[in-house]
Amino acid sequence: MKIGLVRHFKVAHEFPTGKSVTADDMKQWFVDYDAADIIYGTTLFGVEEWQECYCSDMSRAVKTAEHIFPGTVHRMEELREIPSPPLRGRMKLPFILWAIWIRCCSVINKQTRAEIKFAEQRINKVLDEVFAKGERNVLIVSHAALMVYMRKELIRRGFTGPKFKIASNGKLYVFESRKGK
Repeated sequence: MKIGLVRHFKVAHEFPTGKSVTADDMKQWFVDYDAADIIYGTTLFGVEEWQECYCSDMSRAVKTAEHIFPGTVHRMEELREIPSPPLRGRMKLPFILWAIWIRCCSVINKQTRAEIKFAEQRINKVLDEVFAKGERNVLIVSHAALMVYMRKELIRRGFTGPKFKIASNGKLYVFESRKGK
């Protein structure tokens, strides 16, 4: 059995560069990012044949999945991205500092840690559903942060596969059951 993870194609919404932004600007950037279209690309599949495809119900993941998978795509709310932490304050910071702050919140922010715990539960629910249907190759299209935790769970469940810190847009990461080897 193989599980293929794919991060949605690149979103057509650039990072704010060259200026500092407030917490409210960042919140609006996330809203606009979620509403933006994708830049279609290609996903190289190699020799694998995929019997089923599951994806996040967010439009960027749905559009990617429908573009790369010829069959029925199962949309699942459980595969949504982990929400960004609460952003507050009037201070203006460069976008990169906000990005670093958001990454740090996974360790220091209680609400963000709770969101990660909930995301791990969602991942387990999805994988339990996938495995309950038997041995087959399954493609899962989702989001960068969620894929990090999905990878960890697949490894915990006896799969082998590539390491990544931030999954590349549109790239296939194949995980194979050690039982199938």
